[in-house]
Parts: sequence; C-alpha cells; structure tokens
Amino acid sequence: MGAQSAAVPQVANLPNESISRNMDSVQPEAASPTIVHNHDWDWDSFDPGSYRYDNYRTVRDDDRQIVELVRDFFVQAEVDPGGRAVDVGPGANLYPSLAMLPFCERLDLIEFSAANVRWLRRRRGAFWARLDRSWDPFWRIYAARRAYREHARWVAPLAEFRRKATVRQGDVFELPKAEYNLGTMFFVACSLSTEVTEFRDAVNGFVRSLTPNAPFAAGFMTGSTGYEVAGRWFPAVPIDRAEVSRSFDHIAYDVEIQPIDGSHPLRPNVGMVLATGRASAT
Repeated sequence: MGAQSAAVPQVANLPNESISRNMDSVQPEAASPTIVHNHDWDWDSFDPGSYRYDNYRTVRDDDRQIVELVRDFFVQAEVDPGGRAVDVGPGANLYPSLAMLPFCERLDLIEFSAANVRWLRRRRGAFWARLDRSWDPFWRIYAARRAYREHARWVAPLAEFRRKATVRQGDVFELPKAEYNLGTMFFVACSLSTEVTEFRDAVNGFVRSLTPNAPFAAGFMTGSTGYEVAGRWFPAVPIDRAEVSRSFDHIAYDVEIQPIDGSHPLRPNVGMVLATGRASAT
C-alpha cells in the first residue's frame, strides 16, 4: 500500500461511487424527497456485500459487452505501463480496475462510502489472491487479448491487483487535477444525487483528474430514477445518451458513446451506455 496522498482529501459528505443495479422498482417519490443532493444522503449505509452478490456473482451479457469494449479500447490506446491509473468509485465492482492492470504500475481506487472503503481494504488482505476467485470469469474475457494474456502468464491477476492497488477515501468532486495517466469511472456520476448539475460536476471532476491525452472509460445508467441496495433506496438522475455526450464537451476528445445491448435489461426502462475517449489539455 502506498502512502495516503495529500492531494486526495479526507472530507465528509462524499459521494458513494457505486450503484446496485439489480432493482429500480422502488418509487423514489415514496421513499425520499423529489430533489436529493449528494450531501443529503447517508452513503455509509450502503451495503457492498449485497451489491456484490446481486450484481457480479456471474457475468451478465451487458457486463460482458462492457468488458470487451473497454478491453479493446485500452489495448489500442498505447498506454505507458509505467504510469498511474485511477478507478473512481469502485464500490464492490472490480472489473474496471482489472481492465487497467496491464497498463499501469500504480492503481488508486478512490471511494468514499465508509462501508465500501472497509470492504475494499479487507479484500486487499493477505488472503485476497488465494480465496477470491469470483473475478476469474471477468479476467478470462480480458485475457482474450494478448496484452492481458501475457500479463496473466507470469502473475495471478488478483495478486498483481493487490500489489498495485491502493484504496483511498476521496471525493469525486475534489479529485486532484492532472494526476493520472489512465482512468475508469463506472455507474458513479449518474447515481449520487437526483441533480443533473451534480452529474456534470462528477464527470468533470473525473476527467480533470487525468493528464492531457489520457484514455478513459466510464459507464452510465440511463433513465434510472433511483436504485435499491439491501432494502434501502438511493438516488439517481435519469440522464440519457445525449446528456452523457454533452457532459464531455470541452473536457475530452475522441469521445465515443456506445449503447449497451438492452435485449435483457436489468430493470425496465433503464439502460447502459459506455463512454470512451481521451482527456483534453486543461
């Protein structure tokens, strides 16, 4: 574990950077105020164990699509493997971090929810690589490309993850500027409040944390009005593909917004899109 970076502040009222995507049936109007700002919510009540079980115990078709697209994008991005990567808001989802393993020497997982931070840090213990094989099916998808396959030939992926990764508590709205050479952010900006301005600010904070020309991949839920984890409702903002595209205006280039096949959606009327691109010069 690296030393805690002074550039990543330890502050209160930080966003949870994850989303449990298995339910959208709860009516938010009955469960919470119509307008929910990020600082209004108790993110420490998030249950990462339930989130992990509900969403990633198997590889869904939509996640398979995302993994394949992110894999191919990073392979073609010609990233210096000696750099520093960031996964903003991993929660209990490790496949975005695994996507960056062959292309970085250091990997920061920046998360706020105290429950998520504890969950991640426990799983970085000595037993991590020996016992947690649940991410192997995701790694096998990555390993269809040589860059991943050669990386895994000499080291166990989760052991390498443990060596490279540092879990940091931090705020998507207060990330350091131009710090990282590669980045991911999945199901974060769309699921931290009901306010589109906070969605845009979160995307901006993520992209601005990257060095100029750094490649990134980010996932978003579209049309979600809220989500449930272990019986508790959490806020979301019902963005669409056009709003995702606008959020990268003037801060990124070569941006592609790719819809994920919704033939078997997790929830009615809720979709996914993947954004890939490069950070603009600040």
